[in-house]
Amino acid sequence: MRPRIRPTADGEAIRNTVHRTDDALRRVLDITVATILLVLLAPFILAVAAAIRVESPGPAFYRCRRVGFRGRQLMMVKFRKMHDGASGSALTAVEDDRFTRLGRFLASSKLDEIPQLWNVLIGGMSLVGPRPEVDSFVRLHGEEYARIVNVRPGITGLSQLAFAREAEILDEENRVGDYTDRILPQKVRLDCFYAENRSLRMNVSVLFWTVAAVVLRLDVAVDRATGRLGIRVRPALPTTVVDNR
Repeated sequence: MRPRIRPTADGEAIRNTVHRTDDALRRVLDITVATILLVLLAPFILAVAAAIRVESPGPAFYRCRRVGFRGRQLMMVKFRKMHDGASGSALTAVEDDRFTRLGRFLASSKLDEIPQLWNVLIGGMSLVGPRPEVDSFVRLHGEEYARIVNVRPGITGLSQLAFAREAEILDEENRVGDYTDRILPQKVRLDCFYAENRSLRMNVSVLFWTVAAVVLRLDVAVDRATGRLGIRVRPALPTTVVDNR
């Protein structure tokens, strides 16, 4: 008879059970939603793929290598938005010269992410989860990513919503340095928070606000301490008082 292993702490055992249950429900949600969306969006996907091929030579889809679930290699699928064979930084600018005309629209609207529904369906990704990063960035935060990669990466998530306009706020003169010094640490903290506090309820909230951000073009605020989501309120500009005396 196999000896029973006693958990180190009751709270940890309960949390692990909750996470396993939520993970199973999340996977059911992933498969269901991804299947429905792929069927409904099939005509759109085919139309965009054809338009990409017409506008510029090369494949309609682009596979980018990322660090995926449990540290495995993930080939993340996107619509190709750059000229075929374009090289350079993994970080793009708003007016990146590597973009095609259609690719610039796909990038700004986030529609280039739609093919990742296939990654979700085959189990490499989830609808909601930490954003998969390139290996060079993961190695900068190895201890944190050891926890983050225990959760399937997501098409959307807390860090994706918090930095939806990342391309607009990076330093044009030093994009990679600004990203690794200022943006990446904040993303890592949010992804660690999600990995430790994930739930089906949180996923539904993230999906709701993702639709609001993409369809209604809303800026979404993410509370770094609680993960709570809402509309980002920009500070009002000071009113200039004109003295006509």
